[in-house]
Amino acid sequence: MTPKSGSFWERHKEFGPAWLTMMADIDAASVIVASQTGALYHYGFVWLLAVLILPLFFIQEVAGRIGVATGKGLGELVRESFSRRTSLFVTMPMALVDILSYVAEYAGIAIGMQVLGIPPYVSLPIAYAVHLGLVAERKYSDYERILLVVSAVFICSYVISMFRTGITSYTPFLFEAKPSYFVAMAAIVGAVVMPFMLFFQTSATAEKGAKDAKGMRLETLLGAMASEGIMIAIVVSCAGISSSTNFYSANGLANGLAAFAGPASPYLFAVGLVATAFLALIVISLGSTWGITEALGWGRKSNFWIIVVETAPAILVPLFFTNLETLIIDLMVLNVFALLVPGILMGVLAARDKLMGGQTLKGIWKVAFWTSLFVVVATGFLAVLF
Repeated sequence: MTPKSGSFWERHKEFGPAWLTMMADIDAASVIVASQTGALYHYGFVWLLAVLILPLFFIQEVAGRIGVATGKGLGELVRESFSRRTSLFVTMPMALVDILSYVAEYAGIAIGMQVLGIPPYVSLPIAYAVHLGLVAERKYSDYERILLVVSAVFICSYVISMFRTGITSYTPFLFEAKPSYFVAMAAIVGAVVMPFMLFFQTSATAEKGAKDAKGMRLETLLGAMASEGIMIAIVVSCAGISSSTNFYSANGLANGLAAFAGPASPYLFAVGLVATAFLALIVISLGSTWGITEALGWGRKSNFWIIVVETAPAILVPLFFTNLETLIIDLMVLNVFALLVPGILMGVLAARDKLMGGQTLKGIWKVAFWTSLFVVVATGFLAVLF
């Protein structure tokens, strides 16, 4: 018996793109940002992480909506809807954003390996070779499952650590009119809503052939709530890090898992950080190559070489920074600005009736999307202006 369209089984078959996007959002950069803000501000940014569920959902919902309505990726739609000159103009910032994302993940790998006593000049070339090997084999789903399991264990460790540490009297709402506060705020926002997520969810939804907009919407909402809940768990776990420790360092941040793993917390932190970084690298690789090749009209055979070119400078940048944690914070602030161009293009395309049919972005959904994009980008300007 063939299941009816929209039934539970049909929705289950389409499940995956939005959830994987959200889980990849809890990457090495997000863990570092959440750990540092928890150590420095205690529960002070819990309110922001809770509020960010809404813009994360509304922005990613449009990405999924486009994939459902058109069956095409964002890059392909840009090429078909605008001039070739515009497509070329768009691919340049896309490529730059991809490189920044790669730098953040490679820096996360370097931090994790440093905890294990392996210096960046050794760990980064190895990570680069492994990354290219994963891409060359094209067995993405196999590696995604393994990395998702390891990442899940790592993430659940923070949740358990949060409950074992217990809730204290720190305020969940803190505001300080200081430059460092606005930088931390922008870094959190940049770590939550990343540009590669737009391209990946749109193309992955299209590749899956998803047609159930309601199912995609529910999956996106659940993923947004789960990812922000995990970020809050990391913040709460790291709020108890003693000020006597060097919580700016990876070894200091690893103490956020001490309530769960005890003396083994540095090793769990290191392995988990590397696993989440590699999961994000796979998702970024897919999202970035889909976006660029679709926008330029190149075939999928170009994917591997695009990744080679984009990732080559990404492994070099972390070698020139002694404080990789600060580098990641700065990159997350830049992410906020990098979201502007793809976000605007996505909003413009989603509002076209001829393109979107019954899934056209309008009414309260349209207001929610543009408000979300404005609020996210505004945090970057606050960090720069103040």
